[in-house]
Amino acid sequence: MLKIKILGKEPMEFWRVPFDANEIEITQGIVYIIEDRCKGCGYCIEFCPKQVLEFSTKFNAKGYHPPITVNPDDCVNCHYCEIICPEFAIYSVEAPLST
Repeated sequence: MLKIKILGKEPMEFWRVPFDANEIEITQGIVYIIEDRCKGCGYCIEFCPKQVLEFSTKFNAKGYHPPITVNPDDCVNCHYCEIICPEFAIYSVEAPLST
């Protein structure tokens, strides 16, 4: 087993290593939430693979708790949140590369 440390996080364990593992760069994303569209279903929070989101303590105009980003640096721009949101209240874009 090979353990690879990514972005200073806990090492990921692979049973095999892809041939291009050293060439792949993991993108970072920026999550945008349109709070007044959110109905508080929590799908984006539940299905985020990096646990970037959690429920806010404040209410939106509809009386629901929209999500907030708690670990924004962990977002890998996978778009799961926007794919699963029934209200189109959340989306992510690729973060600009920091030099």
